[in-house]
Amino acid sequence: MFEYFPDNYAWSLAVMMADACGGAIGEIDDACRPLKDFARQPGEASSAAWAENWLRIADRVRVQAEADAAVGRAFSAGRKHRRACAYYMMAERQMRHVDPQRMVVYRRMLDQFAAWQGAQVQPVERCAVPYEGTTLPALFVRAGQGAGPCMVMFDGFDIMKETICLMGIHEDFRRRGVSLLIVDHPGVGEALRLQGLKGMPQTEKPATASLDYLLTRPEVDPTRIGIIAPSAGGYHAVRSAALEPRFACCVAWTGVWDWGALFEKRLNGALAQAVHFHLEHAEWVYGAEGVDDVIRKMAPMRLDGIAEQLRCPLLITHGERDLQTPVSEAHKVFEAVKSERKELRVFTPAEGGCEHCHVDNQTLGTDYMADWVAQVLGGVLGPNTQGART
Repeated sequence: MFEYFPDNYAWSLAVMMADACGGAIGEIDDACRPLKDFARQPGEASSAAWAENWLRIADRVRVQAEADAAVGRAFSAGRKHRRACAYYMMAERQMRHVDPQRMVVYRRMLDQFAAWQGAQVQPVERCAVPYEGTTLPALFVRAGQGAGPCMVMFDGFDIMKETICLMGIHEDFRRRGVSLLIVDHPGVGEALRLQGLKGMPQTEKPATASLDYLLTRPEVDPTRIGIIAPSAGGYHAVRSAALEPRFACCVAWTGVWDWGALFEKRLNGALAQAVHFHLEHAEWVYGAEGVDDVIRKMAPMRLDGIAEQLRCPLLITHGERDLQTPVSEAHKVFEAVKSERKELRVFTPAEGGCEHCHVDNQTLGTDYMADWVAQVLGGVLGPNTQGART
């Protein structure tokens, strides 16, 4: 992974994410160059400096987008709205959740995402999944005409549905004839920030709700619905597919066997942390107070006794040099699953895609996953090329 900040993994990861989300390298450098001295000393001052500099660039690009829009240059405005959205997202990502400005920045990000979508010709529809007396905010991406395959896509620990679209992952699946329902499930994105829905071990509940919602959509073949999720979502996806047998396939975009144990190792410094104030973020996500309460609530988030129940086709992708989630986690999941069709694809340093969620070369991972899904669910692998459904 390119380490813009050699002494700060979380910030370097964010730089790679900003690039993957469509950021311009000159603007990213403009945001990060003043931060190099702060990177060595994480804390309140560094967090404030991070937010200030990313917001400076985000605001600048947003104003440029608005100027384009004012004279009818929609395509140019859309490109800038996308970058502004990515920069607001990176600013918000490292802020403390108790900072009253965090919600202001988050809403700006949502506004820029909506402005980007409004300026583009993209089949991305905002929708709401009925769930336990409320709804889960989601984006439905239609792949084509008629009833076709679809994947429910959940988030990880610290990303959101807009991240998936900014990275263009929805397009990777759509061009292969696979629709997506990208859901902010409890503990992430809008579900957490605007509705107060906390994360929990029983992720099969929002997964079942998402599947039930897709059954109401004429664009979706009810027999060809799978589930996919990145990072910590590797736990969410496998658990959900194991306990919801209607899912036709499962993709763990990082294998996670014991999420609670991994979190403890991150707190102890044995593994890298993706965001600063890592413990505070977990308290927010899971509605916990203090490290003991966080660990107690995360302890059940393991696949022992659950992975063995999974029967649908399974793909696990993992980076060999993942500093957040050791590849041994993926091997444990793979060995436990009893599916007749299962595959563990580990990306090595020699080929690229070897870091967490393949962030060093994301295209390698997303192409592999999208091709696999197209083959399993009967999508397309290229122009006039049909996937072989199995």
